[in-house]
Amino acid sequence: MSLALAPIDITVEIEANLPCRKFDPDLWFSDSPAQLELAKSLCGDCPLRVECLAGAVERSEPWGVWGGEIFERGAVVPRKRPRGRPRKVDVARDAELAVEVEERLAANGLDTRNSVRLAA
Repeated sequence: MSLALAPIDITVEIEANLPCRKFDPDLWFSDSPAQLELAKSLCGDCPLRVECLAGAVERSEPWGVWGGEIFERGAVVPRKRPRGRPRKVDVARDAELAVEVEERLAANGLDTRNSVRLAA
């Protein structure tokens, strides 16, 4: 009698190690800026981070954290602001973070001028 073995599906092993599969998925779609920053930090060591980000850019994801970046209305934003008028310090920090986002996208091979628009 011969036993047939099913082929090993390596994607199952990879998916088990993805942060978005280990933690509460709502964390990546939270309204809280602090929780979104936590989700971004968890994406840092993800083996599929670059592919995730590229797919989100291609699909113009309307919201959430994808590939370690925050998307809002289909655009990458440096950080999610709480409701209300932003402080001057926050506006200056947003300008610095926007530059950092563009540098990170460029480092991952994404053309920021043609494939991604940054929200103001």
